[in-house]
Amino acid sequence: MKSYRKELWFHTPARREFINITPQVNEALRESKIQEGFVLVNAMHITASVFINDHEYGLHQDYEEWLERLAPHAPIDQYRHNDTGEDNADAHMKRQVMGREVVVAITNGKLDFGTWEQIFYGEFDGRRRKRVLIKIIGE
Repeated sequence: MKSYRKELWFHTPARREFINITPQVNEALRESKIQEGFVLVNAMHITASVFINDHEYGLHQDYEEWLERLAPHAPIDQYRHNDTGEDNADAHMKRQVMGREVVVAITNGKLDFGTWEQIFYGEFDGRRRKRVLIKIIGE
């Protein structure tokens, strides 16, 4: 069995953003030369997420509004975590809902997706450098 590891780095200008990282994951898969196996893609920061869904702008706006209703950013004093001087408690909660990682099967050298599936990086406390790990194992 072979393994391949790659990191993606992001520094989003906005506090919250959704980025389609499917092309970067496909590139890592090509670099790995693995034909059958699995790819793990995970956010390496506690206020960011990796998830699979449709690449449709309206859906991403719906996520933004839904997540803000679930865990509103303001007022920041509503969260005990922010008593430490932080202002990102909502980002931790949004990440918890959207998830840390995804695993996708690799079949014949390709990501084995369902219809419309794409991989996204979700940033909930941007404006600083963060990374995503891609780990591919297989033959």
